[in-house]
Amino acid sequence: MQGIMKTEPFVVDIDDTTETPRNRIDFVPDKEKAALHGVSTAMITGTLRTALSGGRPATVHRRGERQPLPVKIILPRDKRSGIVSLSQIPVKAQDGKMIPLGELGTFVKVAEDQPIYHKNLKRVVYVFGDMAGRAPAEAILDMQKRIDDQPLPDGLRAEWAGEGEWKITLRVFRDMGISNLAALMGIYTLLVIQMNSFFMPLLIMLAVPLTLIGIMPGFWLLNLLLADPVGGFDNPIFFTATSMIGMIALGGIVIRNSLVLIEFINGAVKEGVALREAILQSGAIRLRPILLTAATTALGAWPITLDPIFSGLAWALIFGLFASTLFTLVIVPVAFYALQKNRYAA
Repeated sequence: MQGIMKTEPFVVDIDDTTETPRNRIDFVPDKEKAALHGVSTAMITGTLRTALSGGRPATVHRRGERQPLPVKIILPRDKRSGIVSLSQIPVKAQDGKMIPLGELGTFVKVAEDQPIYHKNLKRVVYVFGDMAGRAPAEAILDMQKRIDDQPLPDGLRAEWAGEGEWKITLRVFRDMGISNLAALMGIYTLLVIQMNSFFMPLLIMLAVPLTLIGIMPGFWLLNLLLADPVGGFDNPIFFTATSMIGMIALGGIVIRNSLVLIEFINGAVKEGVALREAILQSGAIRLRPILLTAATTALGAWPITLDPIFSGLAWALIFGLFASTLFTLVIVPVAFYALQKNRYAA
């Protein structure tokens, strides 16, 4: 997995949870010699613990300090950094004499065990990496394809969405997508109740997908003009979770514009105006309010573009409003005329 990540462009700082093979020094006491000197295993263990990890036998109360300060004693580093130095650590015998630790046993080197991580009761090894100037989704999809072409050995599998930023990204966009769908279903239900029709709300909600025509090319244009490299790496402006929030919020705004426009057309037709003329008059009457609503919303979102986290929300609102406003004034009336001209002509 590390080899795949190292050959993938813009994947940096690669690491994993395995540790470098190393030895551990164990002290094996000679219980017979220790018993002859009157030294117990607990005394040896306590001496080694104090020498290597330190001990806190007392505290100091300094003037001006509210809490007592602990006193820590520990051997100097040069006297606890090797077998020879450790062998010279004195241990107090029963008769009061100081016995070198090397006379009470031997130091042996053993291989240190590797840590074993588990997830869902299965053994795992985590491989980490960061992205520099590239979207994580692009790199992961490329690496998944490479693993599909060259499968891992039997008994091994790679799970990309198990941890980290990619897992959070999938969960956030999944939840946002469900929220967006729920919001659109709620809007559709309200429109059906208001208009007593199942088809007309779909025509009004046509403005929602039109926002994508502005948001996605808008982010592309934003990267083309404002994304300056940092340290030799690209610094793209991503469509983030906050951008998704802006797209969800945008749905209510653009649907309102379509709804009011359709209501103006129906009102004019009821007064006896021909359908074609009613569409032209309603478009002219609603042009200024729709443009002013879009402009004020975009200007209100403009200061948020300076925020590093919520800038995606602001850009989504601005680009989506710009495109949906223009398309709503054209596509919605044209679609309404194409669907209703035969009805009114009859």
